Amino acid sequence: MKQVRSNDQLLTYTYKHDGSILRVSDEVLVLDVKPDYIVVGSKNAKVLKKGGRFFKTKEPSIMYFYRKHWFNVIGQLKDQGLYWYCNIASPFLIEDGAIKYIDYDLDLRVYPDYRYKILDRNEYKYHKEIMKYPDAIDKIVHSELDALIGMVKNRKGPFAPGEIERYYEIYEKKVAKLKL
Repeated sequence: MKQVRSNDQLLTYTYKHDGSILRVSDEVLVLDVKPDYIVVGSKNAKVLKKGGRFFKTKEPSIMYFYRKHWFNVIGQLKDQGLYWYCNIASPFLIEDGAIKYIDYDLDLRVYPDYRYKILDRNEYKYHKEIMKYPDAIDKIVHSELDALIGMVKNRKGPFAPGEIERYYEIYEKKVAKLKL
């Protein structure tokens, strides 16, 4: 695996448990590389979904991908405030110029006032059955969802006040300097 560095530009590939590709998105800009996670930014990213449909993201986002946690966090800077969209997903790996991970259906939407809502329970239940998620994966998914909710409640990591905004300032400076 190639060493990731700040200012690298990477694609993101999201897979399902069965190995099928769920979506591929445009390049993201690496903002920070820590021992346990990387932080990337994007704006108006083009996303190709399964089935060949495209969409463009509507707002800038700062994303945290973890090496050991089974989730990733997207801070979305919307006109109405900062929202977070969190995917329960395998730890990431970098391969062939892309961040790759497996999506495990459950998502957590966090609102600007830190209220949150667990999404896609039925999708998780359905895919768990048809893709035969092992019991070990089921335990990890639920344990990591609890850990993620704990981060929200304690305002840690990407949920710390000012954290996403700080990284967005870094993103804007890097984009201007790199002329992306």
